[in-house]
Amino acid sequence: MSADAHSLLIEQLKPLMMEPNFDDVFEQMTEGESSSSRFLLKMEISRLANPCLRIIDLRDKSELPCTEVIYGEQHHYLDEPAKQVFQNALALYRNQYTMGVYEEVMQAHQLRRQQKEPSKVESVSTLVPGIILGNYIRRTEERMNYSIKILVSQPGQREIVGNTLDLSVSGARIRLPLKHGFDLQQPLTVKLQELGDEFYFADLQQGVDYQVVDADDEGENCLMRLKRVSGSEQLSQMLSDLIQGYKFRYKVDINDVMVNASGLGFERFYLPHYPHLPLFISDNQQQPEISTILLSSDNQELLHYFLDENDVNQLPTILHSQRLQALIDHPTDASHSLLYCFTYNAKGRLFFYAATLAELQASGLISLFFHYGAAKASWKVCRLSLDMLDHQQPHKSSALPGDDVNYSPLTEQQLVQYRCLVQLIDLTDQVAAMQYQQWQSALHINDLKCFGMAKTPRNTVKLAALNFSERRREARFAFKTLVTIRQDGAQLTAMTHDISSRGLQLHLEHPHKLDTSKELLLSFPKLQELSTKIKLQELPYRVVHSRKNGTTLHLAAVVGHTPHTGVEFLNRLIIRNREKLQQLTDNNQQAKELADGLKNQLIRHLHAVPFMLEKTAKSFRMACIGIGMQRDLISDLFTREQGNRLLFDLDPILNDGRLKLDFVEPVRQMKPQDNVDSFELYAVVSTSGHPQILSCKRAVDMANAEALSDFIQQADYIGRFMALKVYRGATGKPDFSYLQRELDYIKVHAKHRAQKLEQQLWRIIGVGELLDITAEVRMRLPPQN
Repeated sequence: MSADAHSLLIEQLKPLMMEPNFDDVFEQMTEGESSSSRFLLKMEISRLANPCLRIIDLRDKSELPCTEVIYGEQHHYLDEPAKQVFQNALALYRNQYTMGVYEEVMQAHQLRRQQKEPSKVESVSTLVPGIILGNYIRRTEERMNYSIKILVSQPGQREIVGNTLDLSVSGARIRLPLKHGFDLQQPLTVKLQELGDEFYFADLQQGVDYQVVDADDEGENCLMRLKRVSGSEQLSQMLSDLIQGYKFRYKVDINDVMVNASGLGFERFYLPHYPHLPLFISDNQQQPEISTILLSSDNQELLHYFLDENDVNQLPTILHSQRLQALIDHPTDASHSLLYCFTYNAKGRLFFYAATLAELQASGLISLFFHYGAAKASWKVCRLSLDMLDHQQPHKSSALPGDDVNYSPLTEQQLVQYRCLVQLIDLTDQVAAMQYQQWQSALHINDLKCFGMAKTPRNTVKLAALNFSERRREARFAFKTLVTIRQDGAQLTAMTHDISSRGLQLHLEHPHKLDTSKELLLSFPKLQELSTKIKLQELPYRVVHSRKNGTTLHLAAVVGHTPHTGVEFLNRLIIRNREKLQQLTDNNQQAKELADGLKNQLIRHLHAVPFMLEKTAKSFRMACIGIGMQRDLISDLFTREQGNRLLFDLDPILNDGRLKLDFVEPVRQMKPQDNVDSFELYAVVSTSGHPQILSCKRAVDMANAEALSDFIQQADYIGRFMALKVYRGATGKPDFSYLQRELDYIKVHAKHRAQKLEQQLWRIIGVGELLDITAEVRMRLPPQN
């Protein structure tokens, strides 16, 4: 069904959706439509009929006077045209205030504004896709583009013949006739018929249950993505063995590589502006301590705060073992994760005072610490976000088939020693500092001496810097073996000097001019004698660089639709003989590998939602947000439909010109080398049904501390209060050298997709993140008596 037909049918069904016989009417009006189309229609109608908690307030949006309209327990402020639409919409929905009523009023208001001021109203879409971050570290299982005949059924339904498009251990993509008649909300029983003829498993004979994840119409067919929900361990092992055994015969699926490349492209813009301090914790005599800090361009100012007059880092004494252990023992208790600090300068010496909220509450000195400390220019409020590290996951990012999943043994040994990651997040705000000063205490400041930190005389923490160029090059190993080269009928003999899994350097016996625009076909006669089962002859490579009048060549493997035998073989050769081979790297390679491994851990444990801003042909828009592999509460607020994790509606924070005011204009005034700045948003979030932001205000729009207190109370009465800190910064040109390996791979399989990704990255002008600071904002004002 086309989008226009879909919308038209919904409009026809709206007046009938609250009728008792709606289901019968729906079946009649959608007769002839596919099950997937019916499913989508019912989802949309159900959404429109859901009760709405959003308040409509047009006082700052309309040029006409607005009056209060009380409906139920909600107080709306509407102008006369909106009031008329509101009454008509209520009648349509049987006098129930639903999402349909809300959208009718808002759409009518926007249409009236556009008709009145067409030159001033700009249509900006607030729907943005999600880019998955960290997926290239924890890779999804392999999928094989494998087409076999299947029989699909449901209880009480006849079997339908179809075929698979791809197959994995826990899922599949299948093609069925468009008029299959299945209920897509119920599991499908699938018989993998050809596998059932070849392998005997009860699961295969009786059928395996799959849940429908999504469905799309394509001409006369329906394409479904399925998730397996039944079947034995023996079946899983059989499918795994099948994929491993047959994957070399089938076309490579590059969708995962596209996801990885998109995430890496986002990462390259985001990480230089990462404002927080990632602290990697190791155990020292069974006590946790800070071992390594990962530095970006924008977090070094925060690190500098914790340096004393001799530039010695005092974080190990501020976050000592007892505080870290308390954080580990109470991972969900905000009182152990909020850290308050200030410094005192006496005769050129700098002294640090610090306490967690839990310590202040236990000591009874919270009022004194807040009142005195917040008055000092050195006042600092931080949040500690803890994540335990899972070393069963590969430390190295392996975005392409054939990539080595491990670093050098020394780097792997270092990485496995880290127990957890603590991210030190600066929440300090000048206005908030004045609010903290409203806490009053009759105690004397000398009582705060118990929070003075003993100073360490020397630096004990290792610093690792994020690298974005050479760090992604593969390690090279000294290795000599005979190679024959063939190009355009000419055959040459050479000797390798060093190898990596995807390339090699070799020396020709005599200078020879090769055509660098064409492939070379390499054979490894000596290695072929050692491995009779693998063909190491006439493998495609290309010239990357030549030196010494063409006698020294640097070659890279040309990876096509089928796996490159040379890449597979050299990778196994390196892995099995790593201890024997001499690694040819500069002295800094170890530090680069370590920083890369720490970066991979960080990107898997983000506690904010990153976003990218892009320039379009006519305007600006939010390009995408970054989402991790784990569900997070912030991105959940913006999901357009429940269950669609990759489409988000940022309207609550971008509407009414906020995109331009809060994002576009500030970013355009910044330079890529500038640190990110931030502002705060306060929101009312619904607590019934799927959470969503009902209303949102900027902190600068709060007249005073009393206004903030009133807002929090009202928010908690309607739903719950939430505070967000929004970071934003400008980006420079995209660094395609960072993505070159992935882009080269994608271009072989789908050149247009690589070009589309490159074009998107060229349009990015800004980057930032959304951070939940609710717990800290609630502590700013003293409790009211």
